[in-house]
Amino acid sequence: MNIHEQLINTFYTAFTKGDYKTMQKCYHQDAQFSDPVFQGLDSKEVKAMWHMLCENGKDLQVTFGNIGIFDTSAKVTWKAVYSFGKNRRIVHNVIDAQFYFKDGLIIQHIDSFNLWKWSKMALGLPAFLLGWTGFMQEKVRQTAKKQLAQFTKKHPEYI
Repeated sequence: MNIHEQLINTFYTAFTKGDYKTMQKCYHQDAQFSDPVFQGLDSKEVKAMWHMLCENGKDLQVTFGNIGIFDTSAKVTWKAVYSFGKNRRIVHNVIDAQFYFKDGLIIQHIDSFNLWKWSKMALGLPAFLLGWTGFMQEKVRQTAKKQLAQFTKKHPEYI
């Protein structure tokens, strides 16, 4: 197992345990992260995001596999099952992750998933009807951005 494969396994094994501190150590100081909801995060923001998601995801179940390791990159398919929102809707999200490495750490992390499919599970009927629209997707992004900003205010180590 090479250093990148070890890093990916460390990252996702920590994720399955909600161990955000170990996850954070896998990122380079100049890391960037993007997914359909959290777009263009810098290193501090991505570390805050994982802290927030692990802390709030009391029933989060993560599995991972289908790992492909290359010279300077890796790909992974991971799955997250959790309840979302005040109605505790069950979300079963399948994510394709792409990683790029620098100095043995993650420098860029891009997660891809179907935001409409996610929003239908997480938000119910309104998202079923409108989740494909740019308006609804932007509303999801803005809500997540606001939650992350509120979280970082409570955790000044991420400012």
